[in-house]
Amino acid sequence: MAKTPKLNLREMTDADLKSKLADEKSRMTRLRFNHAVTPLENPMVIRQVRRDIARMTHEMANRIKKNANN
Repeated sequence: MAKTPKLNLREMTDADLKSKLADEKSRMTRLRFNHAVTPLENPMVIRQVRRDIARMTHEMANRIKKNANN
């Protein structure tokens, strides 16, 4: 199984990161629904998307914290 390339979150702007986060959340919703109706061919995609969402959320929190300290 080939690994997907990691997102380079630190190089993204705040707007790009928010947009990507919203897209991934909607993708996660669709994947969960589709998996409930008909099992996905590769259910590990759900795990990968969930982890990407967590990475993006963490990066957003770090940026907010960094801006609050300055």
